[in-house]
Amino acid sequence: MTTYTYYTASTLDGFLADDNDSLDWLLTQPIDDDGPFSIDDLMASTGAIVMGRTTYQWVVDHLARTGEAWPYAAYPTFLFTHDDGADVVDESITVVSGSPAEHREQLEAAARDRGVWVVGGGDLAAQFAESAMLDELIVSFAPAAVGSGRPLFPRAFDFQLLETARNKAFMIGRYRVIGARG
Repeated sequence: MTTYTYYTASTLDGFLADDNDSLDWLLTQPIDDDGPFSIDDLMASTGAIVMGRTTYQWVVDHLARTGEAWPYAAYPTFLFTHDDGADVVDESITVVSGSPAEHREQLEAAARDRGVWVVGGGDLAAQFAESAMLDELIVSFAPAAVGSGRPLFPRAFDFQLLETARNKAFMIGRYRVIGARG
């Protein structure tokens, strides 16, 4: 059975990015790439990736600034957007629109009995949860606050804390999705 995991980082005040979609707060924090809940651990069990348009655009812009290539070329990536004219930077990217449930079969076929990494943003992760297609959240909380911006999870949901760890500056929690509140 395919599992869906929202793996992300957040500020202590619950934001993925500030009002300008900046992740400067994240890029200045120390982390051990081989430490607990590393990206390599996640990728070892990942078969497909999904992300929203804002997250995708941030990644593309960041890669353009650093001169790096698309880092997920080995994984089928699904870009959820309302923009039919979205430019893709790699042949591994498929542009889709609509609800996650409309694409479940395609996502799970692409994942080949491995997991689906819901990169974000928070609104997309919440849409997956509302479609009963989000099993876990793994959130690395950084010792920073930005005051406002893109929320970690913009819907009323309950979660069960399963595990915690520390990776240098980050406090990490792994949560099971219980369901919508009320």
